[in-house]
Amino acid sequence: METAVFGGGCFWCTEAILKQLKGVTEVIPGYAGGDTPNPTYYQVSSGKTGHAEVVKIEFDPEKISYRDLLTVFFASHDPTQLNRQGPDVGSQYRSIILTTSDEQRKQAEDFIQEINTSDMSAEGGGDEVVTEVKPLDAFYEAEAEHKDFYENNKYSGYSLVMISPKLKKVREKFKDLIKEKL
Repeated sequence: METAVFGGGCFWCTEAILKQLKGVTEVIPGYAGGDTPNPTYYQVSSGKTGHAEVVKIEFDPEKISYRDLLTVFFASHDPTQLNRQGPDVGSQYRSIILTTSDEQRKQAEDFIQEINTSDMSAEGGGDEVVTEVKPLDAFYEAEAEHKDFYENNKYSGYSLVMISPKLKKVREKFKDLIKEKL
């Protein structure tokens, strides 16, 4: 098993999206990338801890590659928005990859370079990727009410407006990577 840590805005969306992938055994929402030890949701939401809302993904690399995780991660949020995702604004919602090895760092940096030199890049009319890539120092698990948020709140306004459309998009675009039983 391997571990990956991604932040793509609100961790409720990122958790719901990545949990549906084959080879992913666990997705845990939490906080990382900042300086405050053992932060709370309210501290992170203030934008003063330096932490981002992230998810820690446990995955089997024989069933899903790190590159496949990167592909779905980049397709499920806007990595060109600095310190925001849609209505969620602040550095705590930044696009970030916290690597657990030099190989992950290299793959993430190469993947971003591929995007930035593709037709989706600034040269092709799009914006440059602003996703931060840095080594994981510490991961702090979020409070219990944030785990399985989508499953426990499918009909909340946030789930219906923000999460459900992203899930639908990922399920359609990456059918071969989706678990048979959701």
